[in-house]
Amino acid sequence: MRRGISLLIIATLLWGGNYICGRFLGQALPSTLLNTIRWAISTLILVGIMAFYKKKLPVFSKWKELLVLGFFGVFAFSTLNYLGLRSISASQAGMISAGIPVAILIFTPIVLKEQVKLKAWMGTAISIAGVIILLQGKHQAHSQGTIIGDIEIVLSCLAWGLYTVLGKRYGKQIDPLTMTAGSAFYGTILSAISCIGTVKTNMIHMSANAWLAVLYVSTFASVGAYFSWNAGVKIVGAGKAAPFINLLPVWTVIFGILLLNEQISLMSLIGGIITIIGAVLASL
Repeated sequence: MRRGISLLIIATLLWGGNYICGRFLGQALPSTLLNTIRWAISTLILVGIMAFYKKKLPVFSKWKELLVLGFFGVFAFSTLNYLGLRSISASQAGMISAGIPVAILIFTPIVLKEQVKLKAWMGTAISIAGVIILLQGKHQAHSQGTIIGDIEIVLSCLAWGLYTVLGKRYGKQIDPLTMTAGSAFYGTILSAISCIGTVKTNMIHMSANAWLAVLYVSTFASVGAYFSWNAGVKIVGAGKAAPFINLLPVWTVIFGILLLNEQISLMSLIGGIITIIGAVLASL
């Protein structure tokens, strides 16, 4: 059990680092190009792992399911995250991401036709109120760029919520490794298409540290976190593992303060705490 909990914590730590790298890379690469490079590398690794286990990627027989998952979970979620991190802090983005369990809850009765308990809806309401308070407490309240960044992170949470719920539906016919690799494959193609006509060479400002950050998000924050999370879930069970996702905004805030010297207003901190509390109630 302890090993499983440790793996879940490691997964959230690795995902938290993705926000820091995304913020750091905001001025080095256009968001669409960053997402393309990240998932192209991840796809190669995942396909290599599948080959090791002698598994084939059903890119044609399951193309509809994998394309939909790739759009929401890889292209929309990651691109919106990187776009948002260009204009708001990693700490703020991480606290908004506490709304991910709420997004999952919202789409569950719509997509899966499953009933949601009253306590979960109460947690959802609390979490949404926390996000509103958090957004009111941002440093540049009158900055259009910041407002857009907030919206992009909120939309990324909705995209991941839909990806998760659809993944549960498609999981009856596709195993997790194949689903992730297939999503990465189609998500990379969509990201590459989005670069056409929007990315210019003068928008690329890479350094040695920037390449290390790209390597991190392509391996540790993608493949490494995926395997740690799934291994942890297998040990402790999905129900007990779910609340651990709420550690993500906690690590993001800590990393943002320690590594990027970010500052958080008291109102934003209060809003973030309320959001996490609501998310925990919603996911229990």
